Order: sequence, then structure tokens, then C-alpha cells
Amino acid sequence: MALRKILVTGGAGFIGSAVVRHIIQDTKDSVLVVDKLTYAGNLDSLVEVADSDRYSFEQVDICDRTALDRLFVQYQPDLVMHLAAESHVDRSIDGPAAFIETNIVGTYTLLEAARHYWMGLDTALKQAFRFHHISTDEVYGDLHGTTDLFTETTPYAPSSPYSASKASSDHLVRAWLRTYGFPTIVTNCSNNYGPYHFPEKLIPLIILNALEGKALPVYGNGAQVRDWLFVEDHARALYKVVTEGVIGETYNIGGHNERKNIEVVRTICQLLEELAPSKPEGVAKYADLITYVTDRPGHDMRYAIDASKIERELNWKPLETFESGIRKTVSWYLANQQWWQRVLDGSYARERIGLKS
Repeated sequence: MALRKILVTGGAGFIGSAVVRHIIQDTKDSVLVVDKLTYAGNLDSLVEVADSDRYSFEQVDICDRTALDRLFVQYQPDLVMHLAAESHVDRSIDGPAAFIETNIVGTYTLLEAARHYWMGLDTALKQAFRFHHISTDEVYGDLHGTTDLFTETTPYAPSSPYSASKASSDHLVRAWLRTYGFPTIVTNCSNNYGPYHFPEKLIPLIILNALEGKALPVYGNGAQVRDWLFVEDHARALYKVVTEGVIGETYNIGGHNERKNIEVVRTICQLLEELAPSKPEGVAKYADLITYVTDRPGHDMRYAIDASKIERELNWKPLETFESGIRKTVSWYLANQQWWQRVLDGSYARERIGLKS
């Protein structure tokens, strides 16, 4: 019998599906996946756990209060993990409205539905309930020109419509704790990568473009620094937080793997030389495909997370180095063409977005 019932919003997305796979495969808890199935939601990412009797799925928009109220009554979750979000900075530049709607209004709607449900629970269930809001390090802004790391007390200074919408949702979650006593926890993570990553993001885009002999676009001079976190390490951390974390706390989750974007791209090219030596026609070396393109408006130059708090308090640390994780990632894309081919057959054509002024 399942120990806990966990409602996971955005569970068909990249990080969400990793969380769901971890819960079903490595714990005894059950999961209700709630996902709107936008372009980035993909039930193919959950195929390996979808047959479990501890897995359920509901296609619901988190802005739909009536549907959310039904889910809480029907499934009676013990914990909520809120990952549903519009998440691509370039898309937020082209069309910020969807980010405001999903990330801010959707989070508010989910908070209210969850609080209404929580208020009706008996004392023991009420005390055990947690609302875990999953956010990003981008809310903290840009560390360019310093050797500092983001900590849980770094002031917010978001740069893009995406990060501003996530900062807004973080503030809402903390306000619901302070005002209503609603038991919330917030996590802020660095850049995730790994299997099942939607190919608009840097690492899968570079892998798939290289395999087809297409240009490998690098913004500006490629000197932007990111802290890379393997998605399965992140999934373990998120489960630890929702089951062991302290109400009202924030935990930063990072991979301790700072790399310049151009270094990431060159590493992928080197791995493909080894793992996929048979190149597209006309390509001598994968690195020859690297193409520098106009930088993103307002592009933050450096993110880096101090993850010492979660390591100290919850005994979590990443298992993958960047070298081991990126090798696993490239190998996964080479072995799972059917998954990404089905994604590319849909709404995303790897076009350049995020240049609107």
C-alpha cells in the first residue's frame, strides 16, 4: 500500500516527469500527475511508470479552480509538489502573457484550492500536509563580475519576464504561509539537464542539431556561466524536501558544476565525436557547426548556487558530475530517437525565438 499520496503539477514536463519516475520507481508513495499538456508536456516521458497502480494522470489547467477543487476532493493528496510553469526565457520575451497567467495566476489558483482543501483536513493530516513550490535560481538575477554564489537569502532581482513571473509566484507562496499559516516550502534550482529534456533548451538543442548537421547556435560569445544540475539528482532533492524539509524554509539546489555555455557546447561535440562518429554529409567535425548568434535581450551572464544548506540539513548532494551527467545525457538522446522525433513532429521546429524588442 502506498505511504503518501503526492499531487505533482507539471508532472509530464522535464523536471516533473523525473520526479514522478523517481517516486514510482524508488519509493512506495503514489502520484497524481496534473498537467495541462502544453507543447512541453509529454506523456511519453512517463511511459515507464504509467502502468503502476500508484500512478494517476489528470489533464487539468492549474488556472481552473473548479477542476482543482474536484481533484483535491477525489484524490485527497497528502503532499503537493508544484512544478507546472512556463519555463523558457526566450518564449517569455516573445509572449510574456502566458507566463503571467500560468506562473502567477496559476500558482495563486492552486494555492487557494490547496488551502481550501487543507483547512478541511483533520488535525493529523493537516499537520502532515506540505505545499512544495519548485522555482529557479533566475529569480536572484545576475552574478556577473563577482565570485559570489546565490544563497537562500540573496535578494531577488529577476531580469526576464520568465524570472519575474517565478519571483512573483515565490512571493505568493511565502505570503500564504505568513498570512494563512499554510504549510509551504520553496526550492530554487540551477539549470537542469538530462533525459527527456524538451529540445528548445541548450543541451538537447545542440545534441539534435549536431546529429542533423545543423548550426549549433551560441548566444553572444558563449561566455555565460551556468551551474548545471542533472535532472535525476534534482528529482531526489525535491522528494527529500517535500518529505523531510521544514515548513517555511527555502532550499537552493545546485550541481556545483559551473560551466561557460561555449564549454558545454564543445563538450557535447567531443562526446558526439566518440559516441556518434558517423557524421552528417559535409560535416568534418561537429565543432565546425558552432555558430555565434545575437545574444538574448537582458541575458544574465552568470548563475551559481550555494547548495550547502540542503546538503547540511537534508543530507542531499548531487551524485553526478557534469562529465558523468552529460555523457549519460548524450547517450540517452542517441538511444531514444523515437522520443525526440515524436517531440519534433509536434509544435516545435527549433526556430530561434526571444528576439522581440
